[in-house]
Amino acid sequence: MSNPKTLHDDKLIVANASGFLGDRFSAPREMIQGGPIDVLTGDYLAELTMAILFRKTLKNPDGGYASTFLRQMEEIMGQCLDKSIKVVTNAGGLNPAALAKNLKHLAAKLGVNPKIAYIEGDNLMDRLTELGEKDEAFTHLDKGIDLKSANVQAISANAYLGAWGITAALAEGADIVVGGRLADASLVMGPAAWKFGWQKDDWDALAGAAVAGHIIECSAQATGGNYSFIEEVPSYVNMGFPIAEVHADGSSVITKHPNTGGIVSVGTVTAQLLYEIREPRYLTPDVAARFDTIAIRQQGPDRVAVAGVKGEPPPDTTKVCINILGGYRNTSTFVITGLDVEAKAAIIEQTLFHSLGGKDQFQQVDIQLIRTDKPDPPTNEQACAHLKVSVLDPDAGKVGRSFSSKTVEMALASIPGFTMTAPPGDGSPVVVHWPALVSRQHVPQRVVIADKQLVVESKLWQPMSSPPEPLAVSIAQVPGGKTVKQPLGRIFATRSGDKGGNANLGIWGKTPEAFAFLRTFLTLEKLKQLLPDMAPYEIERYEIPNLLALNFYIRGVLGDGVAASVRNDPQAKTLGEYLRAKIVDMPQSLLTEE
Repeated sequence: MSNPKTLHDDKLIVANASGFLGDRFSAPREMIQGGPIDVLTGDYLAELTMAILFRKTLKNPDGGYASTFLRQMEEIMGQCLDKSIKVVTNAGGLNPAALAKNLKHLAAKLGVNPKIAYIEGDNLMDRLTELGEKDEAFTHLDKGIDLKSANVQAISANAYLGAWGITAALAEGADIVVGGRLADASLVMGPAAWKFGWQKDDWDALAGAAVAGHIIECSAQATGGNYSFIEEVPSYVNMGFPIAEVHADGSSVITKHPNTGGIVSVGTVTAQLLYEIREPRYLTPDVAARFDTIAIRQQGPDRVAVAGVKGEPPPDTTKVCINILGGYRNTSTFVITGLDVEAKAAIIEQTLFHSLGGKDQFQQVDIQLIRTDKPDPPTNEQACAHLKVSVLDPDAGKVGRSFSSKTVEMALASIPGFTMTAPPGDGSPVVVHWPALVSRQHVPQRVVIADKQLVVESKLWQPMSSPPEPLAVSIAQVPGGKTVKQPLGRIFATRSGDKGGNANLGIWGKTPEAFAFLRTFLTLEKLKQLLPDMAPYEIERYEIPNLLALNFYIRGVLGDGVAASVRNDPQAKTLGEYLRAKIVDMPQSLLTEE
């Protein structure tokens, strides 16, 4: 398997057209029409998405995949075949076989005949008992409780699959490859391994492709979307989606199509590198990519070179995303206006729960007073705060209309100016994320293409005797001289996101001097001082000097995951900008050197 026919002998051009279920519908068409590409990828899955797809299967057992992808392929399937563009995606969700079947029906309707492959093996729901007998305890990674002892009801269980099933499907001539819980980076690693004939122990090349995959997986987040320094983005209109030009050694150039909005810069690439990570050793099912070895540089306008990435053998385990039914939840949000906000909130809380029979009627109660009101308010809206009351219980009846009705009954017998943000509703099921590990040897991939089935086994590897050294970086001196009070965000950018019930918060500077200040200033203690609502949680701190960055990993802040979190920001998207708004003493020279 050497150098399959693509646009170029020396590189593989991979374009990503989706970062989540609900991303820009027209992006696949734009990516195949905007310039030359070899492979079109789409990442449709996240921990929250798996819960959403499960709910869809309750209505239609033959569903469970990203139906958006099917409608997008109706627009572009023929064009992809005409241009020899391979399509690789995890849009199969909980049911890749059904997606493949419907793609075949669509192809027949369009009068084309692509070779379609689907990959299974990630769905462990029917194997949980069997694997439990093989000493797979599915212990919660954060809580340390095994699945059986917890006595919970699993509703889905999907292991993260590596890249080699994709490689095998492409080697068999597949034009379209759909999978279930293919790891995000696998969508780039698989095609690159197919193109360049990599072996399973080509650690550095695989690590480089994993980094490229991580950069482009979240679509426009690598091209200026959600980027802290908004003044650097020329236009947010028609934001370009990212492209990775991957080379035989695993190095890559990140770019976008011409005449599109956004920007590709060292900053935007750094932002995405810090998204949803923990330590600098980034784990995939096929390789551990060392983010502390990455060298990035601006190669030209909207072109960033990524090189030097070192890799190690992956661990013997892969992550499993288990979702369990955690009961039912309902939320009512009361608007509190004007004076005596805290006293009014106390009245609502006391009278509501007295009428309900007490807080102990529910398994969980969460009450948040959100102060959006301002003194001497210039408008009616700016006089208002919000009291958000959430209840959770295994009994759907308790949190349904019985809860909602009591909130309505208070309307004429409570605080002055009583109103709510929305009419009360029924309770909804709560899907709790249960992160665990399973041995990769128990998760072979099954590739189905035409009438052929291939089994791709996982090999277990010995750790390296001498792991790669981090990229040598000369740390600058902390700037001295006069200090000024300024928001951190005037100098530093951030990127934050969710990792199950945990959150990551990456922060970096543009210059070695800025990083020198950052690494000495922003200790764990200082972070907790600046963000007091994060202080109760266990926080890990990592330095990544080659990216001029720090990463904080905040354990437990999102509770039982996005679908179960009662936070206003259950995916921790705003956490970084919250930190940037904090005013601190910093060297004045940092402000003048920008």
